Amino acid sequence: MSDRHQKIGIKQTIQRAWMDKTVQLMLAGMSETEIRAEMDAYLSVRKQSGGFGERGVSYKMALGLLASWFAPDDELMIFRDDLLEIAKESPSGDWLPLHWAMMCAAYPFWFNVAKQTGRLLNLQDVITQPQIFNRLKEQYGDRETVSRNARYTVRSMVAWNVIQETEKKGRYCKAASFPITDMKVAALLIEAGLYALPEGKSSFTVLTNSPVYFPFQLPALSGDNLQNVNSRIKISRYALDDISVSLYS
Repeated sequence: MSDRHQKIGIKQTIQRAWMDKTVQLMLAGMSETEIRAEMDAYLSVRKQSGGFGERGVSYKMALGLLASWFAPDDELMIFRDDLLEIAKESPSGDWLPLHWAMMCAAYPFWFNVAKQTGRLLNLQDVITQPQIFNRLKEQYGDRETVSRNARYTVRSMVAWNVIQETEKKGRYCKAASFPITDMKVAALLIEAGLYALPEGKSSFTVLTNSPVYFPFQLPALSGDNLQNVNSRIKISRYALDDISVSLYS
């Protein structure tokens, strides 16, 4: 288990436009230092709500989250580079699954909030913040930090338009699914799930059908097509219907 699996770390709402801006700067060839300076200025006139104003967002907290792209952990560098290659060849409107994959891998807490949110949405059309928080407390303990960071994560998901707030505050419904047709993108989302799991492995069926991917319509997946497009994913067959998926060490 790495430090990524220990930290909660979602200490404020993160707007998708900020993620887009970060990737655009990376594709422009800027260094980490240059990106930090550019994003510091960019965020200085932006609020967590996504609007403009004199009271900007907290730079350190926001930059820490955006650094999942421009300064990831060493073990995520090649994974990040593959996401960037896809971003280079696609419009920013198609970057949602790339941001989702990066956040799930860099912040397993995001992965777990998404999993509980998706699980609840599979059971009912409208879900509430307390329902999500209660499930997370079973995993992380009954701490105020858990609820606070989960609240920021949920608000970020609203900002990314993967869930929508109903007329009643704190109640959410699922937004329209984002279709994914590129098998390479689908494989990177599965790889992100493996990085989010402390053991780095899972049942193939459990992971590929995980509610963490609730914002997306994934293509039909098999062990063979995952391995064909992503050499870091290992498929192990134990019986006809017993397949596991893991990361090559």
